[in-house]
Formats: sequence, C-alpha cells, structure tokens
Amino acid sequence: MGFIKKNLLKVIEWKDDTKNTVVYRFQIPDRYAIMNGSTLVVRESQVAMFVYKGKVADVFEPGTYKLATENIPFISKILALPTAFELPVQAEVYFVNTKQFTGQKWGTQNPIAMRDKDFGMVRLRGYGIYSFRVTDAKKFMNEMFGTNALYTTADVAEQIRPMVIQSITDTIAESKISLLDLAANYKEFGESVLKTSEEEFGNYGLKLEKLVVENLSLPEEVEKALDERSKLGIMEDKMGTYTQYQAATALRDAANNPNGNNLAGLGVGLGVAGTMGQVFGNALNTENKTKSKTKECIKCGAEIPEKAKHCPECGAAQMPKCPKCGELVSAKSKFCPNCGEKLASSKKVCADCGEELKANAKFCPNCGKKC
Repeated sequence: MGFIKKNLLKVIEWKDDTKNTVVYRFQIPDRYAIMNGSTLVVRESQVAMFVYKGKVADVFEPGTYKLATENIPFISKILALPTAFELPVQAEVYFVNTKQFTGQKWGTQNPIAMRDKDFGMVRLRGYGIYSFRVTDAKKFMNEMFGTNALYTTADVAEQIRPMVIQSITDTIAESKISLLDLAANYKEFGESVLKTSEEEFGNYGLKLEKLVVENLSLPEEVEKALDERSKLGIMEDKMGTYTQYQAATALRDAANNPNGNNLAGLGVGLGVAGTMGQVFGNALNTENKTKSKTKECIKCGAEIPEKAKHCPECGAAQMPKCPKCGELVSAKSKFCPNCGEKLASSKKVCADCGEELKANAKFCPNCGKKC
C-alpha cells in the first residue's frame, strides 16, 4: 500500500488576531504536510511546540527556522527511522501565547471567614482583577491544557481562579489585620498573594503577574458598627464613649417623642432609672477626662501643656538656664553639663517652714508667711 502524495507545507505560522487565545494547534491543510524544507515562523510573545507520538519533541522560541536535519534535533531522530523525511512528518504543532493576559476577574463565590479581635468571626466577600502569563510551555501543556486544539483565557481562569481565591484567603487570615485597617492594605494583600502563589503557579508553567483587590465587603451590621465607631474615633479601650454615645442617642429620641410616657420609656430603654443619671454625669465629665495633661510655667506659673517647651503666656523657655554660662539645663539637674556650675533648686520653697510653693504663690499655705 503506497503513501498518498502530499505537498510541501512551506510556512508554519500563527497570526493571532484574538485577545484571549492562550494555545492554538496549527491546522495543516489537506494535501499538505510538514517536510524537510518547511519554514517555521515563531513570533514575539509566542513559543511553538512539536508534538510527536503524543510527546513534546521540541520547543521553539521566537524566530524563523528552516526545518532540516542539520538544525532540528527531533527531525534527526525521525530520519533515523526506516522512512525518509521526504515523507510527511506525523507531528502536531502547538503555538503557545506567552504575553501577559491582563484584566482577568476574580470574585468570591462563597464568603471568606476572618476572625477579628473586636467583632469575632466575620465573613467577607471580595472581587478584583489579576493578570498571568505562561512561563513554561511544556509544563503548561503537560499539567493543564493537554492536547486541546484551542485553549483560551476562560479555560485557564476556570483552572486557576480557585488557586487565586485560596491565596487571598490565606493572606487575609495570616495578616491578622483588623477590619478597621482592611481597606488600607489592599495593595499589600495583592503583593503578598503574588509571593505566596509563585510556587503553586510555577507547577503549572504559569506565573501570576499582578493581583488587585478592588473591594472586600463586610456584612451590613459590621459596616454600620464601624461607621458609628469612626464618628467618635473609638478604638479598643474607648468602648465606654461608644456606650455614652448610644445612650445620648436614646435620650435625644425620647425628647423628640411626643408620647407623654417618653421618660418612662427612656428608663426602660436604659435599663434602670439610675443609669440615666450616671450617663449624664459621664457625658459631662468626658471633656475633663480627655483634656491633655498640663504643668505650671517655671516663671509665671501659668497652666501650660505638659510637653510645651515655651510658655504661651510669658514666652519663657521651660528648661532653666545655667546662671554662669546660659546653657539650657534640665529642671532636675544639680550641676550644669556645660561648665559644671552648681545649680540652685528650681523649686520655690517657704523661707520659714520649707513648704514647697507654687511659682506664682504670694503666701505660704502652711505658715502664712508672705513670699
């Protein structure tokens, strides 16, 4: 039985006019075949693979190749067979697109469980985009696309999206970042996912080039609580202020209620009537508790911020000067660090009884002596 005469396939190339094709199996026209003298053209951002008897025989990087025994190793192996290379080569040619495929979308089908120190276990939903590329065509074929004639970004996404979601889930869980700081760390999450996913994607001949977290949405009740806490600048140990805020809101609503029993209703809402007085007292004292610490000016005795370096009233520096050299010294220093001069005590005391006096005191509070 003789072979059917085939014509020489002069050029083997793939002109990709799509945006989403990752792998394309070259279609050899009828009555044509790959023979000695055929030309293979591999464009930039492509690699070509010859598959012979189900195995990858050779991989070609971008360039133009004249298929001949002198420069193509696997062709030499074929020529070692009883048949000559003038006969058709029973090989398939796959072109793999190695460019970066951008704008691929990811999203959580199921909520991501996250434990927060303030809110406990919270479920998040999120979405964003990512980009990938093929870095090892042979490994990509063996592990993912097999011998499909066409493999698109949608096919790849179906395989790798679960890996992307898992990497994001692990990153968020390991970060232990509070819900309040979540949105400020989207970029860091993306960069961390790229690092943690490198090995797993590499096993498939792929690389995750970029991942962007566009949004992580919280349950409605958690978002509402965060909004209320943000209004008051409440963090961790300031939950008492939050309670006062809630109580004040209840008081306002009761005052606006035309029902004559609004005070009774208010008492029930706050728990007991005594709580109402406590709330009022706490609310009035809040300002005093949150005021910054102060001290007295060493010259005029005015009340000034504790860390002030100069008095806003008299302008005096709050570090005394050495009487000999004028060097600024600590109020606790006994000797000048510059000249060694012994320093007088900065404290004002009564000449009669030795009672410590305020800087602006005119009489001793202990013995009544005029200062």
